[in-house]
Amino acid sequence: MENTQVAPAIIPLMGGNNNINKIWHCMTRLRFDVVDESRIDWDGIKKLPGVLGAQYQHDQAQVIIGPQVTLWYQAIMENRVPAKEEQAPAAGKVHKGLISRFMDTVSGVFGPIVPAIAGAGMIKGLLAGLVALHIVSAKSDTVMVIDLIASGVFYFLPFFLAVSAARIFKTNEYLAAAVAACLMYPTLIDAAKALAAHTPGAATAFYFIDIIPVSVFNYSASVIPVIMSVWALSYIYRGVNAVMPEVLKTVFTPTLTLFITALVSLTLIGPLGIYVGKALALFIQGLFDISAVFAGVIVGAIRPVAVLTGMHHAMTPVALQNFATKGYDMLMPMMFMANMAIAGSTFALCFHSKNRADRSVVLSAAVSALLGITEPALFGVLTKYKKAFIATTVSSALASAFIAFFGVRLYGYILSSIFSLPAYIGPYFIYILMGVTLSLGLAFLLTYFMVVKGKPLIQPDPETAR
Repeated sequence: MENTQVAPAIIPLMGGNNNINKIWHCMTRLRFDVVDESRIDWDGIKKLPGVLGAQYQHDQAQVIIGPQVTLWYQAIMENRVPAKEEQAPAAGKVHKGLISRFMDTVSGVFGPIVPAIAGAGMIKGLLAGLVALHIVSAKSDTVMVIDLIASGVFYFLPFFLAVSAARIFKTNEYLAAAVAACLMYPTLIDAAKALAAHTPGAATAFYFIDIIPVSVFNYSASVIPVIMSVWALSYIYRGVNAVMPEVLKTVFTPTLTLFITALVSLTLIGPLGIYVGKALALFIQGLFDISAVFAGVIVGAIRPVAVLTGMHHAMTPVALQNFATKGYDMLMPMMFMANMAIAGSTFALCFHSKNRADRSVVLSAAVSALLGITEPALFGVLTKYKKAFIATTVSSALASAFIAFFGVRLYGYILSSIFSLPAYIGPYFIYILMGVTLSLGLAFLLTYFMVVKGKPLIQPDPETAR
């Protein structure tokens, strides 16, 4: 029986439909916003075939599935209650903290669109490598065609984010796209480009009714402004709809909602979002200003823990901001080093099992980590060994510091997979190869010598062992 066929069994184990406020997923995890965490049968969920782990982090229940998470999500949603029941507020729900809500939002918004930005980023990275090696001319038509394929997703990223955010905030997706279109309108984009080019007479702002300033910014490839705008849209829509007479709702609710949200976004939220994004980027840049090696140690050390707790998505807006403003990013290569360290430690643990079935599970997790999906290795293997996790963290930190010392950078968003190596072709290619070798090799050796030989990798369940 396919594992996805047991996916609907998660619903009763989560306490039933009436204990679930919302379900969404990222690249490897099902995420549940629940009413009462005590009603969840964690042991039952962990015993389901195909489930790699389960935990309660940041006021959300997380079930780690791996690459099949989309199929599981679809199977679960086919057995869910109707949307109107699902959206009903649950009594007794404890309000979440700011950090928890931020993590819910980031993971929920970026999870569904990662395939698009990762695919486009891979093409962009390969193109940069081909140009750097002078295999193709930077001014050739071929490069122009490949670039428009690769850059389209990033240039129009606000539209992708708007639709995804609308689903998280439970508001109209098309109105969300319309708000993004206002931020992306050529009048504003062209004015921002003219201002950036120091064109004489370039406007710094447009004035609505000669009083309210609409600051000139280029929102293409921006992240935070559009997410904040759609969040505001969800409240404005409900507010307008609540006071609008029933007979006028069809026409005037969307009209007023779009006008008010777009105006608020252009005058307040958009500029604020730009500054917040720049502040995040400046914070990371501050680490590099202190020392690139120091930044590498910090980012490399926290990355495995961030993935384990689900906080790794917080890095995505910063990386995208770097791509938008600088044209390159130095964080994602460090994430690459962390994934290779996780793979190296997991490969080493294959040699500490005398059981063929256990070895097969661990080997599968190691290969998955090598391909950029680290949850199976982290939750299925490394969390069982404190020393192995320490070895992973140390190796990730040292390898990240190493590549940071040589200024390794990436020119497009890609998954941190061994197959991403061609995207680094260019002046930093030799250093990324050395970094991968260091990360994999050091993690393997440290884990091999730190973990006791012969210890079972998969601990037997006390109940079933009787």
